Parts: sequence; C-alpha cells; structure tokens
Amino acid sequence: MEPAAEIDALVAKHPDWRGQALAEAREAIRAVDPAIEETWKWMGSPVWELDGILVVGDIFKAKVKLGFLHGASLPDPTGLFNGELGGNQRRSYELFEGDAVDVPGLQGLVRAAIERNRAALAERAAKKKR
Repeated sequence: MEPAAEIDALVAKHPDWRGQALAEAREAIRAVDPAIEETWKWMGSPVWELDGILVVGDIFKAKVKLGFLHGASLPDPTGLFNGELGGNQRRSYELFEGDAVDVPGLQGLVRAAIERNRAALAERAAKKKR
C-alpha cells in the first residue's frame, strides 16, 4: 500500500477526535510546501519529509503526537511544543481530546524544520568539498 493510503487507513481506523486531529494536522503540514513527501515508517507511523524527516505522527489512546526529530533545535515562538521537553533533540506537539490543531503554529514549526534540514544538507555538502 502507498504511504498516502496507509495514512488514510490510519485516519479511518480512528473515526473519533484522534483521526480528525491527525487529518487536520496532515492537511496543515502538506500545505506548507508541495514538495513535502508522505512516507510510512517504523511499523506504522506516518512521516512527512523534505530534505530529511520533518514530522512523525502517531495516534495513541489519549493523544495524537506530532514528533519533530530535531525539535530542540527549532524556534518555537508560540510555545506549541508540549512533549518530550527534557531531551536535547526531539520535541513533540501533542493534542488531547478537545484541543484544536494550531494550524499557523504547526506550519511555523514545519517551516523551521525544513530550514533546519536544508541548513544541515548545506553543511554536509560544504564539509565534503573541504
């Protein structure tokens, strides 16, 4: 099955607020840049990538988690990150029943993640030229 179909199936499997939240987050993420690619990794997680991983989505019993692999290095001017705050690499935006997806805040984090991925690629390319 294609990644987009896998994500569609995951959303359909959760017809409650969790599926709706993931669907809204997915739409917001994809709207940031048409080059964002949807993939399916780690035994059942939707992943959005552009020049590297941007966001990993997961549905849990009581929350929807949008994990940013390099979230600790991203600016978060709206304070959207509310999970995995103790580590030095990852951060997550976690939604609970009754929460609305902060589309502008989420899209800002996705843009920052794209910039971070591109900067990392440029740095690696510069090191290879040395």
